[in-house]
Amino acid sequence: MKRFIPFLKSEPTVAVVRLSGVIGGNGRGALNDQSLAPVLEKAFSRGKPDAVALQINSPGGSPVQSSLIGARIRRLSEEKEIPVIAFVEDVAASGGYWLAAAADEIYADESSVVGSIGVISAGFGAHVFLAKQGIERRVYTAGTSKSMLDPFKPEAEEDVARLKVMLEQIHTNFIRHVQKRRGDKLDKARELFTGEIWVGDAAKEVGLIDGIAHLVPAMKARFGDKVNFKRYGPKRSFMSRFGAQFANDALSGIEERVQFARFGL
Repeated sequence: MKRFIPFLKSEPTVAVVRLSGVIGGNGRGALNDQSLAPVLEKAFSRGKPDAVALQINSPGGSPVQSSLIGARIRRLSEEKEIPVIAFVEDVAASGGYWLAAAADEIYADESSVVGSIGVISAGFGAHVFLAKQGIERRVYTAGTSKSMLDPFKPEAEEDVARLKVMLEQIHTNFIRHVQKRRGDKLDKARELFTGEIWVGDAAKEVGLIDGIAHLVPAMKARFGDKVNFKRYGPKRSFMSRFGAQFANDALSGIEERVQFARFGL
């Protein structure tokens, strides 16, 4: 019968989408909603897969892009009625965990770093250096808050207070997302939203992941040894293959290494 109806799917299929790197970057392979939208659409639509598996290795990044990507994953999962399973590699922290929490189940390696449910804003202050060098900073604005947190001016208490309010608002959104997605799996007796990180089994104990497992053996155990894996990822442009994006990619690579280094990676 299969010989005459070749389009029938004879074996289970798992679509695999790799989400690796800093979220919101603009280098080659950057994780943002614009670059991932067509990838996710294909993964959920081509051949009606039995599941979509996310390979996550991200230290986080933009909270907005994390939210947009996570929302797209949930929307497609519900529209197509396809379950999503996340598999953490080295790290799923901060925005990386936001993406993992968009899945129905989360698994990790026993040495994976998971969590960092918090929000951070980092910068520098150079006004003392400028003064010592005899350099005068000149800034003109229309609007009293337009030059908020200017690194070349002394820090103002009202600017810091305003920033902390913004960070708390974003943190609240992050917490709400994790609570909605993980629900009763979370250990209610533990403080999970302080920015702390957990490794492997410890992450399972507090409910941030569902278990220790790797993608291929876990999917074979669920769907059988003959399961087909269809892998999807952003395509590189013709010019980027020949170094046209070299400088931009080099800077993005430095930023990515700094982000991963925060977790000892």
